[in-house]
Amino acid sequence: MRATLAYTAARILLFVVVLGLLYLVISGIISFIVLSRQRDAMSGAISSRISHVRGRLDEGSRSEDED
Repeated sequence: MRATLAYTAARILLFVVVLGLLYLVISGIISFIVLSRQRDAMSGAISSRISHVRGRLDEGSRSEDED
């Protein structure tokens, strides 16, 4: 009886793990295709923000060098 329960639990665990991995793969593929516009918009916003921060840092460095 104990061996049967262990085998059944292992099979259920294996099924859940495979189902989870399959979900992640399918979700990744679909999001790569469907969310491309949102991903491009997000990367543009992040790039713009980084450029703005770098510009402010460069401006601060130049003002320190002048003093």
